[in-house]
Amino acid sequence: MRKLTRYQLTRSDRHLWRLAWPLMLTNLTVPLLGLVDTAVLGHLESPLYLGAVAVGANLFSILYWSFGFMRMGTTGLAAQAYGRRDATAQTALLLRSLLFALAIALILIALQVPLIRIGLTLMNPGPEVAELAAEYAAIRIWSAPAVLAQYTLVGWLIGCQLPRGPMVMLIAANGMNIVLDVLFVTLLGWNSRGVALATVMAEYSAAGLELWLVWQRLPDHRASFRSLLGHLSDYLALIRVNRYLMVRTIALLLVLAFFTAQGARQGEVILAANAVLLTFLLVISNGLDGFANAAEALVGQAVGVGSHQRFLVACRTAARWSLIGSLVLTVLFVTGGHWLIGLLTSIEEVRASARQFLPWLWLLPFTAVWGYLFDGIFIGATRTRDMQNTMLFSALVVFLPVWWLTTSWGNHGLWFALITLMLARAGSMATVFMVRTRNRSWFRHE
Repeated sequence: MRKLTRYQLTRSDRHLWRLAWPLMLTNLTVPLLGLVDTAVLGHLESPLYLGAVAVGANLFSILYWSFGFMRMGTTGLAAQAYGRRDATAQTALLLRSLLFALAIALILIALQVPLIRIGLTLMNPGPEVAELAAEYAAIRIWSAPAVLAQYTLVGWLIGCQLPRGPMVMLIAANGMNIVLDVLFVTLLGWNSRGVALATVMAEYSAAGLELWLVWQRLPDHRASFRSLLGHLSDYLALIRVNRYLMVRTIALLLVLAFFTAQGARQGEVILAANAVLLTFLLVISNGLDGFANAAEALVGQAVGVGSHQRFLVACRTAARWSLIGSLVLTVLFVTGGHWLIGLLTSIEEVRASARQFLPWLWLLPFTAVWGYLFDGIFIGATRTRDMQNTMLFSALVVFLPVWWLTTSWGNHGLWFALITLMLARAGSMATVFMVRTRNRSWFRHE
């Protein structure tokens, strides 16, 4: 027991936890914004407003998270600059990433009409809900600069090992969103429009707060603005890192959308049961991503310094705690899965269906954790092409063929295909990891 206590107090473990716990808390509280909106609208007389916000919020979750690669790419590059103790590079990266985010946001705003029309056509809500959802979306689209700026700012803070910044930002966003929801919806009666406006204002307030926090921690205020802007080659390097992440992110989103669509083909009960179980997948990813985010910062720092030993220590420490976290979640779902399903739905048909497929959920923490861990390692080392290639291999060569071969299994086949996707990601990324570690190519410029 004494030996275990000494082990738990090693410097690498403490360092990892110092980074991981604020990021875990941040990740796990992300769904609160949606819960507040649901709670406020759920007490209105008409369900149309709640349906409109559900459709609109889902549309923007997909749209904005398609650009979530901006957070990951910024983290890896910032962590390496932090490891090199290159203050000018850290500041220049932040400015260039923010300009990149602003450019994409302005394009989204310019294309808002076709984007909203296509999104609502694909979701195909009823005419009354569609009209309200379009109104909601026309307001929400103006939060694009704030949301994409937050991705960049959060990535930079994680890379520079300042994890409490994102936590403070999210607490502020949630607090303001609650206050504005009550003001606009409950007191002023603006319904779904009020929710959209509250979210936009909360996003800009959070981005402003985060900008202020980052400004306080900028390591180099002396460099000229012209030198920080850099040259075209600097932006091409940023685009090169991010383009692979974009393909990887879109591929993952398409797999999850395909999973949902195939569940819907099996009926409303199966669709609802899968939605309940996928909610737990969100908890798994948000919780275990705390260790992966910490790995991004520590691995990037090691690569920036050029220390193979620090790289290995960061990987091993993150792997140990990721494994422990996955086992804790497995025990939670095995012992409390039936109770947790009951918390999320009171419809007996859906409960029974979700319990039928619950054993697949038991396998998810242990099979999914390795993909999250290797994502963190590869992001920190900015080996984003490897992330793209392993994701495409897992989706196209493993997931789709396995699903097709097991269609006769019904929903069990769909879940089996999802588990094999997780295993394929783990196996393919582990193979790349071992090859790169053996020849020490993590530290070579490619």
